[in-house]
Amino acid sequence: MRVLSFALAIGLAPLAASASCGGNFTSFVSAMKEEAVSRGHAPGSVDRFFAAVQPDPNVIKADRRQGVFQLNFTDFARRLISRNRFNTGGAKVQEFESTFKRIIDEYGVSPGVLLAFWAFETDYGSFQGDFNTLNALVTLAHDCRRPDLFRPQVFAALELYERGDFDPVRTTGAWAGEIGMVQMLPQDILDNGVDGDGDGKVNLKTSAPDALLSGAKMLSHLGWRPHEPWLQEVSVPRKMDWSQSGLRTTKPGAEWAAMGIKSRDGDIAGSLPASLILPQGRNGPAFLAYPNFRVYFEWNQSFTYVLTAAYFANRLQGSPVFTAGNPDPGLTGDEMKQLQRKLAARGYDVGEIDGILGAGTRAAVQAVQVELGLPADAWPTRGLLSKL
Repeated sequence: MRVLSFALAIGLAPLAASASCGGNFTSFVSAMKEEAVSRGHAPGSVDRFFAAVQPDPNVIKADRRQGVFQLNFTDFARRLISRNRFNTGGAKVQEFESTFKRIIDEYGVSPGVLLAFWAFETDYGSFQGDFNTLNALVTLAHDCRRPDLFRPQVFAALELYERGDFDPVRTTGAWAGEIGMVQMLPQDILDNGVDGDGDGKVNLKTSAPDALLSGAKMLSHLGWRPHEPWLQEVSVPRKMDWSQSGLRTTKPGAEWAAMGIKSRDGDIAGSLPASLILPQGRNGPAFLAYPNFRVYFEWNQSFTYVLTAAYFANRLQGSPVFTAGNPDPGLTGDEMKQLQRKLAARGYDVGEIDGILGAGTRAAVQAVQVELGLPADAWPTRGLLSKL
């Protein structure tokens, strides 16, 4: 699932006041309609677009229920990467060889990168979600958790509707409003949609060339560096300054190599900046993350999802299975919440107390490990929880 905020550059004035989240849903929709008209959309078109919209409580339930992201990297990767997904990826490369060649030539994005998204998002298009897209977007815009993220997507969907590329009643997709084989939000489609099969339309639900080329263009738009690596499995020395690990620290690949970091697959890109990431601490898997790895976070903000997608892209390109190592057991969701509360009480910013080891919690764990004189590998254990 891709969830990313976009600000629409409108340039039309004056605009109606933005619809406030929460409160009566019908009143909220009325305010959205007024704002749409103030943006220059024809009143009749706006009325038809919003005519059947209704709140979807299952969207809110799905938004609040993302326990899968509490899994550690090894368990998450093993759950998402099946033999069927791996084998199907190989077959898709052959089936759409000309499309992938065009993607490499025009955008410099390797096939494995898009295959991994295609696999994880929709099982190569076999299940693209059955939520009504407009209901999902308006429900999330009305909800006060992330309204600024989803409100612009409603107006982007309206623009697609006016182009004849969106049906407010029949268009379906993921619970967060993404559409098509690689799950793109309406604004993504407006900005990056590509007619890959030459039929004069951009159809991300039924045309794999359209979906793949649109995904590649979006990655390019988000900053993908052509023909560069994104992730590389490495081995680490038994002893080093573990506080140097994590995405906040970047060194040239050659400098990591001088510190004893060794590649398990290919050569380290000595001239590229890279970060050493230890998703389960110093005793678990280890990777060097290059600049393109950071672009993944523009697609999805979950560290575990991003790492798994980047690793699966490597696997689809021929890399071996990662070495799991022998990491210390991680925390349960409830224990993680306890840890987050303790860290917050010590003044560390961990963000939401959600039981998920996100970027803020990882940084706080690493900082408190330094404070306590522990190996600062950003991996929370029961031993750390006890010390706190």
